[in-house]
Amino acid sequence: MEFIELIDKRRSANNFIEGVQITEKDLEPIFKDIMLAPSSFNLQPSEYIVVMDKEMKEKIREAAYNQYKVHSASAVIIVTADRQAFEQTERLHQGMLALGILKEFEVQEIIEDNWKFYESRGEDFKKEDAVRNGSLSAMLFMLAAKNRGWDTCPMIGFDQEKVRELLNIPHTHEVVLMITIGKEKEESRRLRGYRKPVGEFVSYF
Repeated sequence: MEFIELIDKRRSANNFIEGVQITEKDLEPIFKDIMLAPSSFNLQPSEYIVVMDKEMKEKIREAAYNQYKVHSASAVIIVTADRQAFEQTERLHQGMLALGILKEFEVQEIIEDNWKFYESRGEDFKKEDAVRNGSLSAMLFMLAAKNRGWDTCPMIGFDQEKVRELLNIPHTHEVVLMITIGKEKEESRRLRGYRKPVGEFVSYF
């Protein structure tokens, strides 16, 4: 789609056509599309868990206070982000080092800078940064999914600790949000909600 059409067509789907299957083959190009999502210091902390198994999806539905769209969706995607992603700095720069783009001392400087940056700011900052990065990635995922013919809905109405337990999500990772994905049942679509005009949310100085 053209970009303007894409952002217009993307909607938060509150109901999906039940029984529509989605496969890893369908999802793989979407995940490839979002590999270039921005992240702090290119640490790429966002990680995705895709739930397609029907039994597990129903358990996730229970953790999401029995919301029907979790049941009718083709899959449920949990977006997480690693608060300790800075610990992966060395591994993430090995390619640049091998290509000669960075020298060993430059990589060591980046490692030291990243560790100092995060450790000096404490756990609250690490959590906030993980959520920021995960949210950026998730928004791009929803656009990429729509561009490939799939509808999505971002969700925060679920018990994070139950989801964490069900999917064995490590405590180093923030559970950023849940995304349901499938084919929207368009006849049950609501009118798009009121949107503020630009003058209400933009200031210039």
